[in-house]
Amino acid sequence: MSDERQPIVLDPADFEWSAIRAQGAGGQNVNKVSSAVHLRFDIRASHLPDAVKTRLISQGDQRISSDGVIVIKAQRYRSQERNRDDAILRLQQLIDAAATVQKARTPTKPTRSSQRRRVDAKVQRGRVKAARGRVDE
Repeated sequence: MSDERQPIVLDPADFEWSAIRAQGAGGQNVNKVSSAVHLRFDIRASHLPDAVKTRLISQGDQRISSDGVIVIKAQRYRSQERNRDDAILRLQQLIDAAATVQKARTPTKPTRSSQRRRVDAKVQRGRVKAARGRVDE
């Protein structure tokens, strides 16, 4: 039985786009062209499975607002189309991370021999420290 998941396909109707001017260096072009992109994705109104929605909202990601909207600002590239693709890719990565369920950790006990080795090392270290001190002539 293989546990390969299909990636969640995002619905373009769930996105809300707005073009903004990019920050940083870029010469005259940066003042004229709105090449950066804001991607807004409302988690609660989306078509994602309920379990993924819950995990997304419970994540402590700073891109997720308190009302459950993911805002991704993409301004890495000079063209708006590449920034749009970059924003979708980053949103997909965020959702894929929330879609994978972490395996529950099964607590284990240290073996008896490892406990013995630990105590022996502590005793040996204590002997080394006890041997230090003032030498009487």
